[in-house]
Amino acid sequence: MLQKSISLILVALLFSAGSVNLTYAAGSKEEKIAALATKVKEGIGKLGIGENARVEVKLRDKTKLKGYISEAEEDSFVVVDAKTGESTRVAYPAVKQVKGNNLHIGVKIAIGVAIAIVAFIVLVSVGFAGATDH
Repeated sequence: MLQKSISLILVALLFSAGSVNLTYAAGSKEEKIAALATKVKEGIGKLGIGENARVEVKLRDKTKLKGYISEAEEDSFVVVDAKTGESTRVAYPAVKQVKGNNLHIGVKIAIGVAIAIVAFIVLVSVGFAGATDH
């Protein structure tokens, strides 16, 4: 009896979880594009502009851009190809995917310190291992 009750509860949970996903998926295509455009705009804002604000952008028309963000405005941003210097203005709704990289100086310092600490620990442990072998 307990197994049947648990099974019924699990089935009910699965159906309710499925209906939530279907409700979310029922939004119009325009609404989804607008929501993604808002996320892209926020992400571009967090990356900032300049040669350190590197991005890879995939557009809805299958075009791929790679470079850095030189401008970010209300309705679009500009990607400059670091190799050729060619700039391309991109409207936020035209973006399908953005991958960005902009490590702030604090993050770079923390990574360097972590690497130094690990190297020190490895050297000390190797030194102790060598000293105990004699």
